Amino acid sequence: MNKHLRNLFRITQRLLVTFSQTPVAFAFQFKNIPHHLSAFRFAKTASLAPAETTNSTAPAVSENPLWRYFDAHQEGPGIWKWDHYFEVYHRHLAKFVGRSTHLVEVGIYSGGSLQMWRSYFGPGMHVHGIDIEPACEVYRTEGVDIHIGDQADRTFWSAFRQKVPQVDILIDDGGHSPEQQQVTLEEIFPHLRPGGVYICEDIHGDHNRFASYLSGYCNAMNQTVEQGPASLAVNPLQKWMHSIHFYPCMVVIEKRDAELASLHNSRRGTQWQPFFPDRVD
Repeated sequence: MNKHLRNLFRITQRLLVTFSQTPVAFAFQFKNIPHHLSAFRFAKTASLAPAETTNSTAPAVSENPLWRYFDAHQEGPGIWKWDHYFEVYHRHLAKFVGRSTHLVEVGIYSGGSLQMWRSYFGPGMHVHGIDIEPACEVYRTEGVDIHIGDQADRTFWSAFRQKVPQVDILIDDGGHSPEQQQVTLEEIFPHLRPGGVYICEDIHGDHNRFASYLSGYCNAMNQTVEQGPASLAVNPLQKWMHSIHFYPCMVVIEKRDAELASLHNSRRGTQWQPFFPDRVD
């Protein structure tokens, strides 16, 4: 079976599962297949280079304290991360530096990143490492708690939430299967404190099932229900999900600082083109 047939087979499988659960959602997904494939084809073949090359104004990676820690870490417990993750971490997590913060990392492996987070955020940071491997208990130390369990087990998360009532950041670097990632997101995002950040790493491969799952969140984020002439009602997701950021093989979801009551379409100014006279006050 060639690559294109395998991709078609995977898509068909997902559609059949969706149809068995929610026929209406199936109809919408089926209708969107051509758009999905068109975007995928464009991403694979188009040149996205700028028309004119300019000098980059992006900060040097050496200015990122997380990267400096990682680059200098030549001995001791191992840290295994893709290099481009460090810019993403610093962009979304810098606001927690120096604050009393609770971070959860799923996937301890050799334990090196647990101390990296402590170094980056400061003494007010409390790290909770989660792994299915009991041997990871050895990494328990001051400011670092270890929890042994299966991230795909919802009963584990229920017990974890009782033990750890406050979570500001979750980083999923665990088993990497779509099922594990989905359960972790569903169980922990509602538990994040206002302003919290969820990060999932290593979303690899064409037509990744977890990436397809995340597209459902994008649909819900764009859902509009008219409430008035310049106001939209918000759904449960829009109330608390502030934004979704996609990076190569990685997603970051940020929680709102406060519940959003509605979406407003505001206008300023007195001079308007007459294209939509019915919309002008």
